[in-house]
Amino acid sequence: MSVMLFLDESGHDHKNAPYEVRGGIALDAEQLWPFVREMKSLEENCFGDLLHRYRKEIKGHKLLDKDRFKWAAQAPRMDDVSRRKHALSFLNKGTQKGPEQPAPTRPEFTAYGQACLEMARGVFQLLRRCDAKIFASIIPCSVRKPDTEEAEEYLRKDFVYLFERFFYYLEFKNQTGMLVMDETDRTEDRRFVRRLERYFTRTHRGLYRTSRIVPSPFFVSSDMTYPVQAADLCIYCINHSFRLKEMDEPVRSEVQEEFLPYLQALEFHGDAEKDGQVFRTHGIVYVPDPYQAKQK
Repeated sequence: MSVMLFLDESGHDHKNAPYEVRGGIALDAEQLWPFVREMKSLEENCFGDLLHRYRKEIKGHKLLDKDRFKWAAQAPRMDDVSRRKHALSFLNKGTQKGPEQPAPTRPEFTAYGQACLEMARGVFQLLRRCDAKIFASIIPCSVRKPDTEEAEEYLRKDFVYLFERFFYYLEFKNQTGMLVMDETDRTEDRRFVRRLERYFTRTHRGLYRTSRIVPSPFFVSSDMTYPVQAADLCIYCINHSFRLKEMDEPVRSEVQEEFLPYLQALEFHGDAEKDGQVFRTHGIVYVPDPYQAKQK
């Protein structure tokens, strides 16, 4: 069986996130369908229904928005039946328009906030049960692409390191891997595929890594793919709570306190070999300047 790496990104709009993070979750193909079924069941158990029916989706910045924590803390934890009842009422009122439509009540706000946090916790617990692993590369939001042909045509260093870590994981498992990406802008997606193919077909390291990684990614719509939504949640939590050496941007303490332990448990750690040297490698990497090598 193969391993599928579901990829997403956080902070690329340079609005509210402290870093740009790209990465996701690796799932064994045999775990994919059980994961999808359990995540759907989790969503219904938390909210009382599927969010897409109310024009909402499972996203890190929506489940873990500061307001969700505030709403959830307005009252003691509700029992499952009460939470689903009030959360459904909240969702239904959100689809109604007009000045005469009633606003959600305090219990409904509370229930929806608690449902969002329950969903986030449940996703991380499900990832652990399915033996998923997290991979991510982080760069500062201050990084700007230089106006050079190399920067336009070649894969950035943070992506190279991301796929390097995934390759080491595949070697450890003696498996092949496939890349599954969130479809965003079609033009940008084509540019990325061009850089990706150039790396995997025209560089020594890239060619070597095609022995494990299929170099042609699959693009899917995130609102239709539960694993991509789970990847989005993980990447969001990394952005707002996970810090390595040289990373000094502030964290959101409420996200860090609850979700950092999950990230640490899911991050890949293992031994790897390069140029005859064995060393310890990790699934999450910080790259201060992803263009540095190309500018030399």
